[in-house]
Amino acid sequence: EVQLVESGGGVVQPGGSLRLSCVASGFTFEDYDMGWFRQAPGKERGGVCDITRPYGDAYYIDAVKGRFTISIDNAKNTVYLQMNKLKPEETAVYYCAAAPAGSENTGWDLYGYFGQGTQVNVSS
Repeated sequence: EVQLVESGGGVVQPGGSLRLSCVASGFTFEDYDMGWFRQAPGKERGGVCDITRPYGDAYYIDAVKGRFTISIDNAKNTVYLQMNKLKPEETAVYYCAAAPAGSENTGWDLYGYFGQGTQVNVSS
């Protein structure tokens, strides 16, 4: 059974930083692309960034480029999201996601496994 467990959310002031973690289990971690999604109040969940196998190429939406960094520790089956210079509009529930690697298709719709989410509040 695929399990993704996020942690690291909390309250941070605008301009601050947080690092989210997601521990994966129930599947061969190295065979899956990993991503982060977020859902703000009243909005649909959307992709933020992901990292693909086998080379670890990272993709970011324009809104977070230069401020967010996704990384993977294969030894710990863990994916991280370092978020810097956070903005109030980035208040959301952040979800870790997984998708089997190697698909010829691309897009956020490939991600079918999600964790329970961790709340991030950016507020002064």
